Amino acid sequence: MRLAYQNRILLFILLSGFPALVVAMVLLWRDNYSAKVVWTLTLIIFVCWLGFAFSVFKKIIFNLQTITNLLAALREGDYSIRARSIGVGDVLGEVMMEVNAMAETLREQRLGALEANALLRKVMLEIDVAIFTFDNEQRLQLVNRAGEKMLAQPMERLLGRTAKELGLADCLQQSEANATLARSFPGGKAGRWEIRRSVFREKGIANQLLVLTDLSRALREEERQAWQRLVRVLGHELNNSLAPIKSIAGSLENMLNRKPPDWEDDIKHGLSVIAARAEALNRFMGSYAKLARLPQPRFQPLSVSDWIKRVIRLETRLNVNLSVSEDLIIDADGDQLDQVLINLIRNAVDATLETQGNVAVSWLVSDNCLEVVIEDEGLGLANTANLFVPFFTTKPQGSGIGLVLSRQIIEAHGGTLTLQNRKNTHGCEARIRIPLSSELSGTLI
Repeated sequence: MRLAYQNRILLFILLSGFPALVVAMVLLWRDNYSAKVVWTLTLIIFVCWLGFAFSVFKKIIFNLQTITNLLAALREGDYSIRARSIGVGDVLGEVMMEVNAMAETLREQRLGALEANALLRKVMLEIDVAIFTFDNEQRLQLVNRAGEKMLAQPMERLLGRTAKELGLADCLQQSEANATLARSFPGGKAGRWEIRRSVFREKGIANQLLVLTDLSRALREEERQAWQRLVRVLGHELNNSLAPIKSIAGSLENMLNRKPPDWEDDIKHGLSVIAARAEALNRFMGSYAKLARLPQPRFQPLSVSDWIKRVIRLETRLNVNLSVSEDLIIDADGDQLDQVLINLIRNAVDATLETQGNVAVSWLVSDNCLEVVIEDEGLGLANTANLFVPFFTTKPQGSGIGLVLSRQIIEAHGGTLTLQNRKNTHGCEARIRIPLSSELSGTLI
């Protein structure tokens, strides 16, 4: 049988002194000493041999047991025990120093992990979204306060129950990791919920993290803000038209009562002003109706080159420079894209006429997207914050819906419309990006 490590150490120590013992015994028993002397010396030699051997054995075993106890304390999570310093240059001392360094490192890591875990639990408890974690058997392992409130039960009654018992099985069975669901929960909250699922591993076992966010509050806030913006804009435009109409009507009433000289001409002029303001108000309401009733695009094959050249020919005030690229066929609504490009080129020409500059149009394919760029040499944009605010305009006769309508059309095509001042020169740059996805595929010809 294989001897234990400590027994092998003891055997090696005994064997290391055995040759000297044999030599001593041979020399002692060959000489003519009395039996009493021989046996006395023999006993002394054996006692010294065994005493030194066991002393060395215990010293080695004691140090190994000390290291074992230190490592056992670290395994149990007790990082307060330290080995006694033996000294620099000593092999055993270096081992003890490394054990102490490892204990200090583990202590700092454990402290950091505990602090991070405490912060995570605090944030999870206070966050205003419902968070649940389920094990591989779909049993609830963790829930925060928002989840307790949503299910109308304390944590103690929720933990350990299955998702089916809690009424959350349909949330875990969603085919998409991020989805929305309209339903109600025992906590009295009914509405639209955003569901986010992810998988994490704990001790090698897959667990599921479920996050439910109430979208009703955010949607109500967005709806409230939209109504406020709408009322503010409509109120402003109505006041701008009704105030002069009211003032002129009052003046006309006084004029009819007094009938001064040429009062008929003044009444005609006043009525014409009222008619003009009423027509302007009618145009405004028509523009709003147009913005609110934008139809869905009808996708058909469209040549990018023909589309851009056709729109450029409509602009007669200025020769627009066109950088011709390889033609591209995309699926899009040509009529709606015509309206977008007409608006952008008209704005670019309006800005450029003030500075006697040029307008350039180009297109390219980048990151599986069609990019159409319109650059002008005008004065640039003074206020970029309100570019896409409905009815905001800097033109005296502008309606303020051109850019808003253009962006809605491009977004309906799955793309983006951006406007920004040009870098290193004056003027503005409008950039249209339309993705060439599987549904909106593009083909070079």
